[in-house]
Amino acid sequence: MDSTKIFGIPLHVLMLGGFLIGLVGGMIVHLSAGADAGWVQWLTANVTGPIGQIFMRLLFMLVLPLLFSALVVGVAEMGDLGSLGRVGWRTLALTILVSTIAVVIGLVAVNVFQPGRGVDPVLAQQMLEDGASGAAGIIQGAPESVNAGQFFLDLVPSNAFAAAAANQVLPVMVFALFFGIGLVMVRSKATDQLQLTLAGVFEVMMKLIGLVIKIAPLAIACLMFNLAALFGWELLLRLAAFVAVAVGAMAVHMFVVYPILVSVMAGRNPLTFFKHVRDPMVVAFSTASSNATLPVALQAAETELKLPRKIARFVLTVGATANQNGTALFEGVTVLFLAQFFGVDLSLQQQLIVMLVCILGGIGTAGVPAGSLPVVAMILLMVGVPVEGIGLVLGVDRFLDMCRTTLNVTGDLVLATIVSKGEKDPEPGPEQEPFTPAA
Repeated sequence: MDSTKIFGIPLHVLMLGGFLIGLVGGMIVHLSAGADAGWVQWLTANVTGPIGQIFMRLLFMLVLPLLFSALVVGVAEMGDLGSLGRVGWRTLALTILVSTIAVVIGLVAVNVFQPGRGVDPVLAQQMLEDGASGAAGIIQGAPESVNAGQFFLDLVPSNAFAAAAANQVLPVMVFALFFGIGLVMVRSKATDQLQLTLAGVFEVMMKLIGLVIKIAPLAIACLMFNLAALFGWELLLRLAAFVAVAVGAMAVHMFVVYPILVSVMAGRNPLTFFKHVRDPMVVAFSTASSNATLPVALQAAETELKLPRKIARFVLTVGATANQNGTALFEGVTVLFLAQFFGVDLSLQQQLIVMLVCILGGIGTAGVPAGSLPVVAMILLMVGVPVEGIGLVLGVDRFLDMCRTTLNVTGDLVLATIVSKGEKDPEPGPEQEPFTPAA
């Protein structure tokens, strides 16, 4: 289970408490005094607003080094060009393919069902203007509309450091992808040390984000207070629609896409496959952590699915960080939902940008509870959506986190099953010992 606690209380319980306190307090203010009352405006401008902004700025401060280090290490761990090279490239290609399918399903679902539509445009515009002013100091503007050629040209930064300094997330992630591929192609003592160093950067960023997340209950209460005071009952209706669309899109990916992949690409019976992976699915749902589920997934792959041990260990270990297609789907749904909620019309090109960032973000998202939060916040700023809106989804994020983690872990096992087709373990030797995960 998630071991993060404050005063002995699990963090997700405190986050739910903060969500409810902010929601109830904001609803009371909305129904009694109204958002235009002088003391309400003073409170949101000088207390609750700044607290929420500090929380978001702390996340933005850490997100680029986190994404870069996680993406580079995730790709580099795909293997070398020797014995694991072929498996590594197949794993990378399938990871991108399945994540792309997941994000497309999510974006189509949001565009079809429009869960964020129906909010009073005047109120939405007010929050949009407030959010834009608060975000201006972090990232300068949203992407402008350009032709397709210019869009793909902008994916490749002429100066990676300048792109990072300007918080141009997508070019930085493309550079990180190439950097990771370079580490796969070049193996030496120096590059091995560089990979260890980047792994250390990732661990430091995760530790710092873990500290920042501990103030999330207070930040969620403040963000939800502001949203509820402004939007009232519309908030609850839109939130329920968001959860329904997100869970529905995940269900399509789980029970339609995965069975097709298992049947067509792995040549296995989908019903038998799901029977064999039910234990990892239950653990993933209860812990909301791909990393925590890894030992159970490895055991199921080797003892139930009878996958080659070498392939299962490699694909599942990498997949715990790199194959987060459930997270990619969630990020796409969340960004488009909040864009609809605040009346931000995203063009097809902007939605393509969201899709690409979600796919790359799925590779670079940590396999821990709330690991997708920094990526969602950054994408919101990229497309000009008020980051305050993230408080709207954080209150229900624990349940959605459990759902998408189950999708992630099942996707890792699907990937391992496909990659294992036609592969077999070498003859047993004294060096092959049962996998013992770190405590």
